[in-house]
Amino acid sequence: MIRPYTSALNMKHMAPKTPTGIILLNMGGPDSVGAVEPFLYNLFCDRELIRLPLGAVLQKPFAKLISHFRAKSVRENYRAIGGRSPLLDWTNRQAEGIARHLGPEFRPCVVMRYWTPRAEEVLRRMKAEGVEKAVVLSMYPHYTGATTGSSLNDFRRAASRIHPRLNYSVIEQWYDWPGYLDALAARIREGIAALPQEVRGRTVLLFSAHALPQSFIDRGDPYLDHVMKTVRGTMERVGDVPWHVGFQSRSGPVKWMEPDTVAVLDRLADEGRDTVLMVPVSFVSDHIETLHEIDVEYREHAEKKGIRHFGRTPSLNDHDDFLRAMADLVRQHMESNR
Repeated sequence: MIRPYTSALNMKHMAPKTPTGIILLNMGGPDSVGAVEPFLYNLFCDRELIRLPLGAVLQKPFAKLISHFRAKSVRENYRAIGGRSPLLDWTNRQAEGIARHLGPEFRPCVVMRYWTPRAEEVLRRMKAEGVEKAVVLSMYPHYTGATTGSSLNDFRRAASRIHPRLNYSVIEQWYDWPGYLDALAARIREGIAALPQEVRGRTVLLFSAHALPQSFIDRGDPYLDHVMKTVRGTMERVGDVPWHVGFQSRSGPVKWMEPDTVAVLDRLADEGRDTVLMVPVSFVSDHIETLHEIDVEYREHAEKKGIRHFGRTPSLNDHDDFLRAMADLVRQHMESNR
């Protein structure tokens, strides 16, 4: 089992009843159709996530251009799921649930990387409320510099400017945390149980993780290794069900991690598999990639290819077993820093 990463700052001399912030980091999503283009612009401006051609000087002009042309189709996808991303709602519920399991002295906070609330806003509020110690929890289970790394760097820069007295430590990866794997396995069992009884024995699991450019993996990013350890640890709990792994949300002309989730669906259809249960493994809550990319786009594609029974496991969202697992992770992390 991994031992969560800890910053050099330690918390053992703080008074036990001093409020402790539980700060969840996540990507964020547009809170209205009108916010889609500026959200995309913020995302494409981040060179830790996407390195657009011709260097840093032209990153912002390219980001402006790409976000403008991408916004039209992306807006339609958000309209199809209610006109906004539910990611902030779910992350707030997760923060509140984790804090509730930890105790009344814990203050839940959420920081989004590419939309509100941004780190600056949250840190100002914490400073005003007298919160001077915190645990920062990345809500990306698998480490990559493109997501966890970028979010943590953004938070650290803001903290040094706005709340330099904040004494915080960081949990930056938890891909093999037992409670997390238990919760994933429970969602898979629920997903299988939701299929028609007569086809459950034919179920094939397709774990789908967000893709990265292959260049990240080639330079030593541990993301792929983390994802595969999560999948194997989950399947040890689920048992004898066939499974595959694919990578979704690929866009742009670069070489991406393989295999593509759609290519795996095609192969399963060609093999005559008619019952596929998707498991969104790198996402811990519902958002555009689960509610539209999987539930709409992949479902339509699978049905056209002859996969008659297509399902998706429930997302972790605010399931109590997942929230308890995250609270236990925070608790163990804090105990290890005393």
